[in-house]
Amino acid sequence: MYMVGLDPVAREQAEALPTEAINPFLELRALLETQPWSGQPLNPDNPKTHMLTQAFGGRGLAVYLVLEEQREVYIVRIDWLG
Repeated sequence: MYMVGLDPVAREQAEALPTEAINPFLELRALLETQPWSGQPLNPDNPKTHMLTQAFGGRGLAVYLVLEEQREVYIVRIDWLG
């Protein structure tokens, strides 16, 4: 199991999510606790990167860093197309 943390900017973005995005975002957090490597590389030219993206709720995208040795996921950005 991985701990999931949020960068201060990502925390503000999460707090600003519309109501319909809250449950999908919580589902994403639960997924990242157990399967953080299920995302796509932020840079497709570097598939072994620890910086990944994961879509959620059909209109959201999270960018996060996997810190494997610490068993931690650090979300750095959250976008929602509203």
